[in-house]
Amino acid sequence: MMHARSIDSARSRRTLISIGPTFVREIAVVGPGIIGMPMAALLANAELWAADGTPTRVTVVQRASKSSGWKVGAINAGRSPIGRLEPALDELVAQAAGSGRLRATTEYRDIRNAEIVFVCVQTDRDAMGPDYDSLRGALHSVAESLTHRTEQSLPLVVIESTLAPSTMLTTVRDLFAEYGLEDGRDLLLANSPSRAMPGSVLDRIATGDKLIGALAARSAEQAASVYARIVRSGTMHCTNSMTAEVVKTLENAFRDVRIAFAAEVVRYCDAHDVDFFALRRQVNARLAQERGMKDAPCGGLLVPRVGVGGHGLSKDGVLLWWSALERGINPAHSLILEARRINDEAPAQVVTLIERFSGPVRNRELALLGVAYRPDSSDARNSPTLALARHLIDRGALVRMHDPHVSAADGHLMRAGMSAHFHRDMADALVSAEVVVVCVAHREYLAGGTPWLPHAQRLRTVIDACNAYRASEMATTVVRYGGIGRGFRKPSGAHIDAVVSSLAAIAKGMANEVAMLVDLLNTHYATDPFDRVEFAEVQRLAATYATGCEIVAPGPVPHVRRFDGATSRLVAHALAASPPS
Repeated sequence: MMHARSIDSARSRRTLISIGPTFVREIAVVGPGIIGMPMAALLANAELWAADGTPTRVTVVQRASKSSGWKVGAINAGRSPIGRLEPALDELVAQAAGSGRLRATTEYRDIRNAEIVFVCVQTDRDAMGPDYDSLRGALHSVAESLTHRTEQSLPLVVIESTLAPSTMLTTVRDLFAEYGLEDGRDLLLANSPSRAMPGSVLDRIATGDKLIGALAARSAEQAASVYARIVRSGTMHCTNSMTAEVVKTLENAFRDVRIAFAAEVVRYCDAHDVDFFALRRQVNARLAQERGMKDAPCGGLLVPRVGVGGHGLSKDGVLLWWSALERGINPAHSLILEARRINDEAPAQVVTLIERFSGPVRNRELALLGVAYRPDSSDARNSPTLALARHLIDRGALVRMHDPHVSAADGHLMRAGMSAHFHRDMADALVSAEVVVVCVAHREYLAGGTPWLPHAQRLRTVIDACNAYRASEMATTVVRYGGIGRGFRKPSGAHIDAVVSSLAAIAKGMANEVAMLVDLLNTHYATDPFDRVEFAEVQRLAATYATGCEIVAPGPVPHVRRFDGATSRLVAHALAASPPS
């Protein structure tokens, strides 16, 4: 028997729901990827039971594609198909498959009688809108299988994929309706966008707060009764589908904006030889002092690097804006979309920094260390290192890349046309490099200081693009050391004041932009009071994100202090869209 647990209703009020025994015969998980495979393994090891006392079976569905069909055999043999991305998962998959609680199939018909179907298929962006090709394919197959259902109970379909706000109310509901499956009558539809980070998915699922949206309150509560078996210490927040969509996309969009502002600040610092990291320490100390906190809220001024990679940050701001763009809303003053442009410019800015330190790159040999988009990961999705390599090659540079975790057969590497420039052997990548750019702070590059340095016999310049080292670690007679934000001048008090006031302006500008988008969504999609998005609820739920997403109240943008010609496109957008005071 589960204990009573506090979760939040869709109407911004807290209720105490008694989650009783959860009996389920079969759970289906569609898509054994970075999110789906950990979900399936945790559910299969959660000691769930059917009403007759038999163990709950978790069935994983993987489409029979040339590139991914092999995952079915791996899972049935007790091997995780994403072991490199989530090493702790191997044991869980082996245990679950060995006990008979976990199996995999390519046939959607095998899940027609599942009580719960979790859809964990990746979504993407296509220019300024969502790319739902994979999701639609999976949902069509799920819907087709459910039309052949022989059980009488209503199946619950929960989408873990990130969705643009209004997608559940339109695209998803309409798709199932094409098969004669109406929400509330033939099935229950819910969405619970994953907040997990690759490399720590198991821990985030178990300990992070969980958003559970739905088209009806009972659907969210039913999903919560199952999630309760794997979310051990996080709180489950039940809300409506559109609120969950807004909160999820906002969390990444807000971080993207904050990274973009840090990039604007560091570009000024690099152009004027100012120590960005000294500036950052003092700005964040000021922010913490103003709030009476030990640390700056939401991380304060963040650390910019080669660029922004991965899956979520590069698309979620566009998804948040999608419905507004579809309806012709002018995004001219959008901080969210301007941040995307600023962050997309980052690799080209690194080229400028390299040439400032080492001269033109044409016909010179450079080594880029780190291809994954984050440290100690093999995930190269939207890797800024690949974008940097393309810029350098287009400038006539001779580029080699190395990463201890990324495979030479990595799909992202091949699609970028960079396989010929990639070396798994560090010595091969460094043998003739005059310039080394450290792009990702993998442990292998940090152990014992600079373990790669002896391999670079022709080295003249090191560019630290990820805050991996201190200048003292690179102090040699032949190597010049520089990097993003590595100026020597101390920041002035006026500079600190300007950055602090700019952060406040951007926070207010973001709140105004989100409030505008919420109003638009409510006007065009919330046909029922249950479906409405309340700004205060978005604030509250966003604050439960593990990395912090503090959204202030909307209102006039406060005064911004100017400093010595420094400008911010984000601040300009916030001021341009500010309501009158």
